[in-house]
Amino acid sequence: MAEKERLSFEKALSRLETIVEKLDDENLSLEESIELYEEGIVLSKQCSQTLEEAELRIEKVNEEHTQT
Repeated sequence: MAEKERLSFEKALSRLETIVEKLDDENLSLEESIELYEEGIVLSKQCSQTLEEAELRIEKVNEEHTQT
């Protein structure tokens, strides 16, 4: 998945869930497993980054409202 194709948090999380289900399939080839794993790592990092950014935004809003 290219960096340009950044999914929304919800879509990325849904795709991660699909990847986990597929990785549980015993009939999946090694190559397919590796490709799914790589995609999952990218999506996991994207979701973590999105959550961190959301947390920072919430903290900023809270700080602004407690200062007034």
